[in-house]
Amino acid sequence: MTQKIQAQKGILTEEMRRVAQEEGVSPEWLLERVATGRIVILGNRNHKGVKPVGIGEGLRIKVNTNIGTSSDHVDLEEELKKLEVAIQAGTDTVMDLSTGGDLDMIRKEVIRHSSIPVGTVPIYEAAVKAAKERKALAHMRVEDLFEVIERQAEEGVDFMTLHCGVTRHAVERLKKAKRFLGVVSRGGSFLVEWMIYNGRENPLYEYYDRLLEIARAYDITLSLGDGLRPGCLADATDRPQVEETIILGELTERAWAEGVQVMIEGPGHVPLDQIEANILLEKRLCKGAPFYVLGPLVTDISPGYDHITCAIGGAIAGKAGADFLCYVTPSEHLKLPSVEDVREGVIATRIAGHAADIARGNRKALERDIEMSKARREFNWERQIELSIDPEKARAYHEEGKSTTKDVCTMCGEFCAIKRVKDFFEGGS
Repeated sequence: MTQKIQAQKGILTEEMRRVAQEEGVSPEWLLERVATGRIVILGNRNHKGVKPVGIGEGLRIKVNTNIGTSSDHVDLEEELKKLEVAIQAGTDTVMDLSTGGDLDMIRKEVIRHSSIPVGTVPIYEAAVKAAKERKALAHMRVEDLFEVIERQAEEGVDFMTLHCGVTRHAVERLKKAKRFLGVVSRGGSFLVEWMIYNGRENPLYEYYDRLLEIARAYDITLSLGDGLRPGCLADATDRPQVEETIILGELTERAWAEGVQVMIEGPGHVPLDQIEANILLEKRLCKGAPFYVLGPLVTDISPGYDHITCAIGGAIAGKAGADFLCYVTPSEHLKLPSVEDVREGVIATRIAGHAADIARGNRKALERDIEMSKARREFNWERQIELSIDPEKARAYHEEGKSTTKDVCTMCGEFCAIKRVKDFFEGGS
């Protein structure tokens, strides 16, 4: 049985207990929200030793890290190093988006080395294999796609991005919309190309019931992908995007009826003033299902700094109700990320999630900031470094900036404001 089915039966699983303990909530409270679909617990029953992760209403906002090879750069050791660094930096999940090299071997190694949930986008492997074995993506057979999905499920993939809402009707909407950037989702573009060439419906939509059977068998969480997400601010919150979200809402209820866990993916590139509306729209149309957003990126002109653009949008999205933030690295839109890019992206997105958690009233998040304030008051540098979101960088900066004046740093030295008035306030004079 899936976590959702067990929750509906009132069965409190070990995974639910572990998530509840980590989040600081009661197991019964968590069980009720898993039962209604407002919280998902990632963890394929075949992924041995994986740490179950809860995502959704009332929980700490989670962060995902994308890694993976490309057709231009294949280095498994480098990808495993990215995985290691991402986990060290505090990511909650990782997705293997590889499109180059031995995809089966790469994915198996990522799963084997990962103590956290692993996600994939199965259409990537299906498309790469069709291009290699059948000379073109358009010649992919429906059976090829479902064979990939089932094999990845058996290997232990915990959640899958599946662009089930890219229907023929939605594509017609897209054609009429005359977007600046059309389709920017790789998975979405693969399916659109296949549908146009073959004159057929999206197999992930047409055979959705078959997909649900696989997900239920392994307790995979379906991450219903936003194949028509906007790729620039000018395309944000348009008819194709909204059309797809409406379809995903319908598919969410069908999945819940079969006891399958679901979360919804969202944009993308969105202006600051539209972020809250996007979150509220998804929560309304998809009945409170957890929302997984890429960024959102709030401007299109920051290549090299898109991790900052992502963090700005992520904090606002999280405050508005987004549950899961997909990181963006400084190299977004420019190149495959390096190991250091991955680290920078994770930290930036964790900062965004933590800021939003505080605004949402998460007690554990606020307590950590209060502890930091106490440590600063006491000039307890070790405790400050321990509490920081990136202890490694905090320690390096502190060592570099030690002052000759006791307790303080080189920013203010003997003129440290806290030090100069500390005795006055603590003395109560």
